[in-house]
Amino acid sequence: MQYQKIKFTNAEKSTFFPTLRQRVDQYFSANQICKSGGKPIIYKALFMLSLYIVPYVLILSGQFSNLAMVGLTIIMGFGVAGVGMSVMHDAIHGSLATSRILNKLFGASIYLLGGNAYNWEVQHNRLHHTYTNIHEVDEDITGKFLLRLSFQEKQKYIHRFQHIYAFFLYSLMTLSFLWKDFKEISLFNKMAESGMTKPFPKKELIRLIWTKLAYIVFICAIPLFFTSITFGQWLIGFLVMHATAGMILSTVFQMAHVVEGAEQPEPDNSGSIENAWAVHQLQTTSNFAGKNRILSWFIGGLDYQIEHHLFPSISHVHYHALSPIVQATALEFGLTYNAKANFANALGSHVRMLKNMGSR
Repeated sequence: MQYQKIKFTNAEKSTFFPTLRQRVDQYFSANQICKSGGKPIIYKALFMLSLYIVPYVLILSGQFSNLAMVGLTIIMGFGVAGVGMSVMHDAIHGSLATSRILNKLFGASIYLLGGNAYNWEVQHNRLHHTYTNIHEVDEDITGKFLLRLSFQEKQKYIHRFQHIYAFFLYSLMTLSFLWKDFKEISLFNKMAESGMTKPFPKKELIRLIWTKLAYIVFICAIPLFFTSITFGQWLIGFLVMHATAGMILSTVFQMAHVVEGAEQPEPDNSGSIENAWAVHQLQTTSNFAGKNRILSWFIGGLDYQIEHHLFPSISHVHYHALSPIVQATALEFGLTYNAKANFANALGSHVRMLKNMGSR
């Protein structure tokens, strides 16, 4: 298809974000705190990486029963999800630390998960965060296997049952990293024709190849070489780890944008969205922050998706404090602040959206 560069055009609504940004800046100035995560997020990053690496090392020790090793792969799955949401996500946004080197270092943790930093930065930071919930541009809602996550996606009969089988497909999310990153090369090159992205750099292609090979060595060759497990046993552990991580990551991400109240606007023929960018973020994003601070800590503050989409360069450790400021400013400007009461409420809303999209 021919991609068209999308513009946000609405001068009447453009005063919301400068006012909000000024108030957020005042909060940090008045409290004399930094917008990055500081030492607490570094400790958290090390914990999440340990949640992934320590079980891996224990499996290599060969001192555990098959059942215990399956349990260790489940813990690794939680580690993959924790690293993805609390470490590499902030780091690639540049918000984990004030140091660019530390952000690069912790951002590279995505290679341990089988992903690619460049592809994530383009697909997530540039496209998803700019063109949130816009069909064919935001990959998070477009072109999913057997899923209809956009009302602009062609409806198929099988979609009537997607609210039943969707979560199984979600479990394949991190597994798809192994081939999806190669698939995105042609996608980015097509988008480059309209100026939405840059052509995929040759140096990144080289990096993509060798990091994928390094991941296969790390996750497959080393365990098979240094332990007595069979390929079948390894495959079970590998799939269990990715299913655990994929289920957590996909569910959390979907509850931010594919829920009731999160709009899916369409550009006009000239490629314009008649809205200011920040207001577009409010209208296409939803929070599900409740009283469960442990959950919020584990998922990297992604229950505060509105704050994250408006201020992706601010670490998630501050979103809880920023939320009242954002909500009050939105209400002052007559804008809806879409927030579900808690995780369960958002999950139910997502299932209803899946059912609704599948039936009409």
